Amino acid sequence: MSKTLRALIIVLLVASCGGGQTSAPRGLDDACTILQQRPEYYRAFRAAERRWGVPVHVQMATIHQESKFVADARTPFKYVLGVIPMGRQSSAFGYSQALDATWDEYRNAQGRRSAKRDRIKDATDFMGWYMNQSRDRNGIALSDARNQYLAYHEGHTGFSRQSYNSKAWLVAVASKVDARAQMYQGQIAGCRLRG
Repeated sequence: MSKTLRALIIVLLVASCGGGQTSAPRGLDDACTILQQRPEYYRAFRAAERRWGVPVHVQMATIHQESKFVADARTPFKYVLGVIPMGRQSSAFGYSQALDATWDEYRNAQGRRSAKRDRIKDATDFMGWYMNQSRDRNGIALSDARNQYLAYHEGHTGFSRQSYNSKAWLVAVASKVDARAQMYQGQIAGCRLRG
């Protein structure tokens, strides 16, 4: 076997050992379909619910809005003159679209230095941690998908200042997140799931 062929085989083997699925599951409008395709999602959602008290349907609706369940989702590029890429719109990354600084704050506060934003169990734990802070700082119920999303998007200080009131588009998105959470809640009640 030639050296080139041997090297190619090794590269392909290493590449096949990657970090798992990064693409979204099919049927994003059906919670049961999502959770049946990706049982590891259900385990992660349930673990975060047990630890932090954030309902599965609230977590799912938030992740749907943030990343559409794409593990390595990133914000779009900014362009100068419409063609020259000048970096991404923000450092948001992964299922939860957590910003670099907020993710680092979470990892330090929770002692989870190896946590990764493109790993579902870490992303859901982060969301539980963050949403508990929203409850503690701003009095938002963990089951209140609309206001939890507004605080998630605007930050705790932004939410307390009601910065979202000047962003009609964001208020509309938060209402969609709430509607999706309610839809997912109804669907999950009829699912046959293990975890």
